Amino acid sequence: MPRKHVVQLGDGDRRQLQSLIRKGRSSARLLTRARILLKAHAGLTDAEIGAQLDVSVSLVYDVRRAFVREGLTAALPRRAQPPRPAQRKLDGAAEAHLVTLACSRPPDGRESWTLQLLGDRLVQLRQVDSVSRETVRRTLKKTS
Repeated sequence: MPRKHVVQLGDGDRRQLQSLIRKGRSSARLLTRARILLKAHAGLTDAEIGAQLDVSVSLVYDVRRAFVREGLTAALPRRAQPPRPAQRKLDGAAEAHLVTLACSRPPDGRESWTLQLLGDRLVQLRQVDSVSRETVRRTLKKTS
């Protein structure tokens, strides 16, 4: 079965990778990816490269695919992590209000507060725009 992503390095790319490895001043991850590309260019299979460099076959495949699709600059560095949510839903005042609410009497017709009821009441009182049950649970667990 023919390979889907065949690595064909130009002379400039090959020299750049060899220089990078020779200097050894980059991160180990970057050097390993450079070695993978050089060995893939030499015609080794993914399993052979993985065994020689002590890396997984899937990493070899991913590096080859990134090189063929996007070039050398995309294949060497690691992908950036997706952005994390920067703000917390409940600040200190809203947390205090939630704890006060949870300790108060439950609404009529209920024996106790549920997480959904607490979240809905915070939205009704305009403490937050929206809040999930899981956020309410984590906050109450943290403050118990």
